[in-house]
Amino acid sequence: MTDLRFGVVGLGARSRIAQYAHRPGEGSEVVAVCDPVAGQRDLALELYPDATAYADHSELLDQKLDGVFLTTPDDLHEGPAIDFLEAGVSVFVEKPLAITTEGSDRVLQAAYDSGARLYVGHNMRHMPVVLTMRQLIQDGAIGDVKAIWCRHFVGHGGDFYFKDWHADRTRTTGLLLQKGAHDIDVMHWLAGGYTTRVNAMGALTLYGGITDRLDRTGQRFKDFVSSDNWPPLEQKGLAPVMDVEDLSMANLLLDNGVFMTYEQCHYTPDYWRNYTVIGTHGRLENFGDTAGGVVKVWNSRRSGYREDADQVVEIAGETEHHGGADPHLVAEFVNFVRDGGATLTSPIAARAAVAAGYAATQSLRANGVPQDVPALDPALVAYFDNGQTR
Repeated sequence: MTDLRFGVVGLGARSRIAQYAHRPGEGSEVVAVCDPVAGQRDLALELYPDATAYADHSELLDQKLDGVFLTTPDDLHEGPAIDFLEAGVSVFVEKPLAITTEGSDRVLQAAYDSGARLYVGHNMRHMPVVLTMRQLIQDGAIGDVKAIWCRHFVGHGGDFYFKDWHADRTRTTGLLLQKGAHDIDVMHWLAGGYTTRVNAMGALTLYGGITDRLDRTGQRFKDFVSSDNWPPLEQKGLAPVMDVEDLSMANLLLDNGVFMTYEQCHYTPDYWRNYTVIGTHGRLENFGDTAGGVVKVWNSRRSGYREDADQVVEIAGETEHHGGADPHLVAEFVNFVRDGGATLTSPIAARAAVAAGYAATQSLRANGVPQDVPALDPALVAYFDNGQTR
């Protein structure tokens, strides 16, 4: 088997997922790395000593790559993705697909026009907790889904999202999109539909009151993340530009009539997601979202709270690396580049998550005025739903 040749563009913390595609002699190899920061390139070459380093992604366009991992900051997804697709290179775009609905549509159009393969890194579709809930739903454990509620407790919010580019809305639109795209995609997948209308509220309720700021240009993620930064008001060195919300709540209506709510808080003491899915014959809920947690299903009637459920399913996988999802995500992309075919992730679903998060953010910043999600060109929907083949 000839090794597929991959490049990695954007060498921050998330770029490490490309290591799962670096199997020289076994089917795939990272041969090029790219970042404008020399120190990032040097560190990447320690992982891939035989690779060539570049400062600008345009230098990779004629390197005869089979695929590229695009793990840049969110505002740098759209432009490079389009450039590589137009050059005929298969693209793995880390989620979110883009930071606007229009930007997402432009990326989809570029993939459609070029025929190059597009894959979006929604790794939660490979997380055991999500696969467990989806299988239960498909098996009819709770009947037809009517409502989904998600509470996202972001325990490391101050460190992960309010000390660098994530805190700048020009780089992300907002965390209701940037962080929420994961959960919105999961809820869409569990519900079997996409958001058509949304309203939301939220604000910068805690971190905005902290005046200790620091420009962390040149620092790496590991340089400013610490579990010792607690309680939240004791955070130091927050981003100079900080105009995204640390608390948000959205109500979403799907095209199949399912209702969803999504709540996100960036200063909780714990860090996990809790999904509640309500159907015509019961409900399910996860307690913990990695190995060691469980999904409980209630079908029989009762009064008051009872811990014992009618069905309890243990969550498999790992406690790290998104429950062990990342290796499966990368393996699926590598196989998709080589052979095509169906994938758990979906560019159409990725666009739907961005569109819902973008509309929710517009609603939030308009004092909760409901927003409609624009429809996507049916030709694009048909193309991607058919495995990106005509």
